[in-house]
Amino acid sequence: MAEVTYERHDGPEAAGQLDAFLPAYEEVYIEPPYCEGPRDVADFIDHYQAQTQRPGFRLVLARDGGEVIGFAFGYYLAPDTRWWKNLQDVKLPDDFTCETGERTFVIIELAVRKPWRRRGIAAALHARLLEGLDVERVTLTMRPELEAAPAQAAYAAWGYRKIGVSHPWEDAPLYNCMVHEIR
Repeated sequence: MAEVTYERHDGPEAAGQLDAFLPAYEEVYIEPPYCEGPRDVADFIDHYQAQTQRPGFRLVLARDGGEVIGFAFGYYLAPDTRWWKNLQDVKLPDDFTCETGERTFVIIELAVRKPWRRRGIAAALHARLLEGLDVERVTLTMRPELEAAPAQAAYAAWGYRKIGVSHPWEDAPLYNCMVHEIR
């Protein structure tokens, strides 16, 4: 194995990187509990292209000898976000859910291909994704089925705590909504 390298792509420039990491996305998300098929991948492609246009969008790719082995991306929550309204089991105070467009960074995806897991690559992706951000907090969602998995332990070690259960769209599964207060 070559040395793992990391590269960051910001804003619309990241849209051109989709083909570089799409095979890794498909490999990771065909696994349970996701079990994604071609329709899910097509939906992901559509959403990704729109997400790259959001303020503060950034993508980090991890490569081993040029091969993409992991990726992470996210953006700033907009003032009109529905992120906090998707919570099913908790009503958060208005001062918590108020967004400015630069208060909260949301991690949409953070994934590492199976042969490279448990080597610190996810932690490095996470650190590089957040590097230089001047935000109060970071949020993400994770499938509850992953609670017993290393992902849950990693999020806890990185300072995330569960604040509720999110149902982001009509046919979506439930997700644990996690928050990491930075300042």
